[in-house]
Amino acid sequence: MASTILSSRSLARKAARNIQFDFLAPSTISASRQPSRFQSSSPPHDGATLPPKSTPSKTPIHTLTTQQKAFLSSALRVNQTGELAAILIYAAQSPILTRSHPHLRTLMKHMYEQEAGHFAYFNGVLSRHRIRPTAMYPVWYAAASFLGWGTAMMGREAAMACTEAVETEIGTHYNEQVGVLLDWARKCGERGEGLGPELDGLVGELRRIRDEELEHLDHAVENDAKSAKPYELLTEVIRGGCRGAIWVSERV
Repeated sequence: MASTILSSRSLARKAARNIQFDFLAPSTISASRQPSRFQSSSPPHDGATLPPKSTPSKTPIHTLTTQQKAFLSSALRVNQTGELAAILIYAAQSPILTRSHPHLRTLMKHMYEQEAGHFAYFNGVLSRHRIRPTAMYPVWYAAASFLGWGTAMMGREAAMACTEAVETEIGTHYNEQVGVLLDWARKCGERGEGLGPELDGLVGELRRIRDEELEHLDHAVENDAKSAKPYELLTEVIRGGCRGAIWVSERV
């Protein structure tokens, strides 16, 4: 397992370098497509549904405003950055945790592979639309790696508390994006327009990724995240760091 994680970690480093200097190059990480016993079966958390899709010949596609394009660019940039941070955290945690807790090997591998798939998806979206990545990549790379290593050294409970804190913020972030896009879809429907197949597909992918992130949160709680000491201080510091990183990456 350690060699698998270290090999995957080297791929993450290579992907980060490609994004920083040649972002339009193809992604080096691909999603795992195999069904998993950990697969979430929960319904969408936002409780809303997209309007029925119409064929392009019948429904004109809405032209995005400057503000809407800026929102998407900012949101997608943050999403990609967050997913890179997630794979770096798990890559740093896994060798330490699985040595002392071998039963976590399957779970850690599962969560890592899902995050790698999310990262690959957002790489593709940013590449197709030539959206620049955040200029803070080197800082977030180092911070995520240190956070993963540091919480793993504190013990299993602290590592799981880290996952709980990060996924709480990320789940909220994705849910807000889904809400914005559904509001756009509703307003377009009132005008007899549609968002188009690409944005409709993005809503579906954001929901799927959000639910997988919240699945990770559930796994963390099941594995004694709340027994970490000091739980409140640790999770609040990590959540505050996530919010700060999101705010900066939206703008820089």
